[in-house]
Amino acid sequence: MEYRILGKTGLSVSVIGFGGIPVQRISKEEAVKVIERAEELGINFIDTARGYGISEAFIGEALKENREKWIIASKTMVRDKEAMKTDIDISLRNLQTDYIDLYQFHNVRTMEDYKSILSEDGAYAALEEAKVAGKVRHIGITSHSLELLKIAVESGKFETIMYPYNIVETQAQDLFKRAYELNIGVIAMKPMAGGALTDGTRAMKFILENKSITTAIPGMASIQEVEENSKVGCSFAPLTHEEMEKALKDASELGDEFCRRCGYCAPCHRGIDIPTMFMISGYKERYNLATWAEERYAAMKKTAVDCTECGACEGKCPYNLPIRKMLKEVRKTFKK
Repeated sequence: MEYRILGKTGLSVSVIGFGGIPVQRISKEEAVKVIERAEELGINFIDTARGYGISEAFIGEALKENREKWIIASKTMVRDKEAMKTDIDISLRNLQTDYIDLYQFHNVRTMEDYKSILSEDGAYAALEEAKVAGKVRHIGITSHSLELLKIAVESGKFETIMYPYNIVETQAQDLFKRAYELNIGVIAMKPMAGGALTDGTRAMKFILENKSITTAIPGMASIQEVEENSKVGCSFAPLTHEEMEKALKDASELGDEFCRRCGYCAPCHRGIDIPTMFMISGYKERYNLATWAEERYAAMKKTAVDCTECGACEGKCPYNLPIRKMLKEVRKTFKK
C-alpha cells in the first residue's frame, strides 16, 4: 500500500482510506470482517461521523483490539462550544478509544456557519481544549463549498480539508494545489461520485494521479469493495490512454445533474428514499439492468410517484440539484 503524509498532521495515511458511511447498512459482525480485511490490505485511515448512524459504534468494535494500527477521523455538524464537547465525548465512547486522530467540522455550508464555529463560544474553541486534553490530535474541515474552503485553507486554523473529487468533479484542483503548498492534508470524498461511477479501479487511479491529494475515501461495505479499491493503492499505475478515454466518457454521460448519494436531502416527509430513486433509475438507464431496476423500484414502499413537490429536499442539497424535476424523470423512467 502506498502512503502519503497528511499535511502538517505528520500522519502517514494509506492513499486509499476507508469511507465509513455504508457500514451502517450491514451488521456489526459483517462490518468487523470488512474492516479487518481493509487492515490486512494496508488501509490505515478510516473516516466516519456523528451523523452516520451506527457507523462510529461499528468501527469502534472493529478497531478496539488494534487501535494503534489505525488513524481515525470523525466529524460533527455541531457549531457551538458546548455541543462540540458533548459530541467529542460521544464519539470517543462509540469508537472505544481515548483519542481521535482527526476531528472535523462536517459539511460547513455557509459563511455564517464558518464564523459561528470560529467565534468565542464556537465549536473550534472546544476542539482546541480537546487537543490540550489529548482527546483530539488534529482539526479539519469538510465542505461542499469551494469558496468557503478557499477561505479556510488561508486561515491557518485547519490541518486538513475534505471536498468532493472524482472523474466528474474536478473543480477543486486549484484549491487542492494551494492546500498542498500550505502543507494542509487533502481528503477526497465522493471518489465514486456518490455511486454514479461503477469502475472503482479507474476512479481511484484518476484521483491518485493528483499528487496534491493525500487520500481518497471510497465508502465500503463489503470485502469485495475493499479488495477492489485497495488494489489501486497497492500497485498504483497511471491511467492508460484507453482508461482515460473511458473516464472522460463516464463524465460526459453523467453531466452535472446527478445525485452523489450524500443523503443530506433526508428525511423526506413522504418517506421517499430519494438517493435510492436516482440510483435505481441510473441502473436502468445507463447500466443495462432494466429488470433488476424495475423489481427493486416496485419493491420500494414509497417511490417517486409519492413526491408532493414540497421542495424541502432541495433546500438541503449541497449540490443545489433540482430534485423535484429529477424525480419527475424517475417517474418517466419507470412509467409510474
